[in-house]
Amino acid sequence: MYSAINKNKIKTVVIIAAFIAVISAIGAVFSYTLDSPSIFIPVLIFAIVYSVVGYFASAKMAIAMTGAKEVTKKEAPRLYRTVENLTITAGMPMPKVYIVNDPAPNAFATGRDPYHGVVAATTGLLEILDDNELEGVMAHEISHVQNYDIRVNSIVIALVTVVALLSDFLLRIGFWGGGNRGGGVNAIALGLAIAAAIIAPIIAVMLQMAVSRKREFLADASGSLLTRYPDGLASALRKIESYARPMKKANDATAHLFISNPFGKEKRGKAIRKLFSTHPPTDARVQQLQKMGDKL
Repeated sequence: MYSAINKNKIKTVVIIAAFIAVISAIGAVFSYTLDSPSIFIPVLIFAIVYSVVGYFASAKMAIAMTGAKEVTKKEAPRLYRTVENLTITAGMPMPKVYIVNDPAPNAFATGRDPYHGVVAATTGLLEILDDNELEGVMAHEISHVQNYDIRVNSIVIALVTVVALLSDFLLRIGFWGGGNRGGGVNAIALGLAIAAAIIAPIIAVMLQMAVSRKREFLADASGSLLTRYPDGLASALRKIESYARPMKKANDATAHLFISNPFGKEKRGKAIRKLFSTHPPTDARVQQLQKMGDKL
């Protein structure tokens, strides 16, 4: 766990540096396409400022995108007490507790560190899980908080969002702006704009997948050690899989936060789904939990 925490702290810095590099490259393409070198510096400054703002505001962005509402112990006693008991056992600060009004069973965690942690569950999740299963899911989310996964995952939301916006804007500029260059050079500028607009979102998706899949396995293991009952989470994952349906506010930018794919069961081919999914297969996760159960 301590190794994972250190790696996540380092990974946060690496991700932000990579973001600044990508945005700077997009800014360079802007400058070339519009034949305006003065554009590059403002874009670079924007990338740096946005990285800082995104670090502190990413949790609020995730909450706003998912439509989650904060609840008290009086408003949601079962969920709140489950989270409270688990955080006491883990010896960590009590995170804020949120509920998403959505029939799709799911849960997520966000924030920048354990002192600013947030855990959330959907109304659909609370309806279908028994107490042991709910404890397993929330232990998984609390492990994301404890392991600093939330810092990495949350900052990715902010960065992926702005990369998508800038790449889309660049594509429009490429088609309609045309730049001030003439002839064949103008065609090259358009080609660069299109290439940058296509590559940037792909990089963003790959970044989401890289920070999500292994973190899910680690959170499964850490959460099971916290509850000492891996079967609870394994049973919950099976139920979530069987009830899988798209969430009302499913969003590409926040998909990697959830314990299960918020888009439900995808219809793409198995190989394609495995390649682009931000979540490991449920069968693989259940198998790992069963092995843990045999050892505990």
